[in-house]
Amino acid sequence: MHVEQLAQSLPARVQGYPWKLVYSTQEHGTSLKTLYRKSSSLDSPVLLVIRDMDNQIFGAYATHAFRHSDHYYGTGETFLFTFNPIFKDFKWSGENTYFINGDVTSLELGGGDGKFGLWLDADLYHGRSNSCNTFNNDILSKKEDFVVQDLEVWTFE
Repeated sequence: MHVEQLAQSLPARVQGYPWKLVYSTQEHGTSLKTLYRKSSSLDSPVLLVIRDMDNQIFGAYATHAFRHSDHYYGTGETFLFTFNPIFKDFKWSGENTYFINGDVTSLELGGGDGKFGLWLDADLYHGRSNSCNTFNNDILSKKEDFVVQDLEVWTFE
């Protein structure tokens, strides 16, 4: 049921394509550098799916693969989503273009006023979700600060 709801929110250009697992903390360990390395050859959108220690599932659809960057990148098709307690997606508000940004210390999706829609540390262990101007989203988990249990990145072939 979760996958069906999420699939219906994806942009038309990726709907119907098979999903391919690119990165998983269970398979590849917990390292943002490894996530960047595994994503570096991709030329397609990606889906970030997180399950935290409170068993909440949430994440983001990103128009571009995650990479080290000196500035924000991505387009207005990028969005955040949560299944807490039911499926809800948060599309681009049009207020800014702070879609995706990453360096060796963290990965950020959405921003504004010093807050990120979704933030992950370099170990992909600690995260935070705040309401942000980019998506006008709710907090994606039960609490602002969360601990990652599982994290996966999928692409579309």
